[in-house]
Amino acid sequence: MKKYHGLTRPQKPDWQGLVDNILRKGTPRRVHHMELFQDFEISQGIAARFDLAAGIDPGDPDFMRKKYIAVQRFCGFDYAAAALRQGWVFHNQVIDDVAAAPHKNGRSYRDEHTGPIASWEDFEKYPWPDPTIPEATLDLEWYQQNLPDDMCIVAIGTGHFAEFITWLMGYESLCYALYDNRDLVKAIADRLVEYFRAALEQILRFDRVKMIFASDDMGFRGGLLISPADAREFWLPGHKALAEMSHAAGRPYLLHSCGNLYDVIDDLIDDVKIDAKHSFEDTIEDVRQVKGTYGRRIALIGGIDVDFLCRADEAAIRKRVRETLDICMPGGGFCLGSGNSVANYIPLDNYLAMLDEGQLYGR
Repeated sequence: MKKYHGLTRPQKPDWQGLVDNILRKGTPRRVHHMELFQDFEISQGIAARFDLAAGIDPGDPDFMRKKYIAVQRFCGFDYAAAALRQGWVFHNQVIDDVAAAPHKNGRSYRDEHTGPIASWEDFEKYPWPDPTIPEATLDLEWYQQNLPDDMCIVAIGTGHFAEFITWLMGYESLCYALYDNRDLVKAIADRLVEYFRAALEQILRFDRVKMIFASDDMGFRGGLLISPADAREFWLPGHKALAEMSHAAGRPYLLHSCGNLYDVIDDLIDDVKIDAKHSFEDTIEDVRQVKGTYGRRIALIGGIDVDFLCRADEAAIRKRVRETLDICMPGGGFCLGSGNSVANYIPLDNYLAMLDEGQLYGR
């Protein structure tokens, strides 16, 4: 088995240091790691490789949560991610997963042609979730009571304005509706703002939630999925409302968004007032270059390109991690992580090499 000298001597979590780093309060004393998520197969592979569930009773009803915390700490994370429990109805398509560590029930995709809302009648009949039901906060309640004191909660699963409008209508149908039925698009957008404001009110009741990590894919390699003007009308106002709520409660507002956001990045920074951006793809922009542009105004999260993690060898991965940290860590405002998320098709040893080099950096 490969030796990982950094991971096997993990550093103590420091959630306050993580928050200060996101707020760019100076060069942190060590590397802080952050991910949108690890696929289940990756986290379970790490737990099995390093026997991280040792000492946790498999019969414990909280076994999976405790195992998750053990993996987070091992990987160098200062937090546990948690979200409201909500049920949304979308149109999905499922295919076989051909990854080396495949998803058990296949790989699911949203239907790009149609969604559950194609008309005003569909809009009125749609089963909109209620974020105020008691069951919604069960995970947040558990982590509030049981998370080790040196870790915080990062709230995820919020701010899906671009994604949910697209998924509720279907991308193809949305494109037609932007010309033929803009009132319906606006109604869905307004309803989502109403929902996510109510959801964030629930989340902010928990004082161990120290950051809000919104997730909203707005683009593709060449640009936004809709025009910049439409993005400013239907997507960005929701994020601005949530960022204002987060800041009023003293929590940074982080945004994950795939795609080329060049047309609205100034809006996101100066008007929405995001505190950090996540998702970097080398074919769009290299995080090492972004540190010298808008990376001087907000924090940057991730940046070790997913395709690179899949194809590179260990030496190249370690070299790139060191180069990225040399450029991005000074002054604060950078967390090491993958360019997007830790998908189950990334070779586990490649991901571990990235984590290990981050743990070793500066020691």
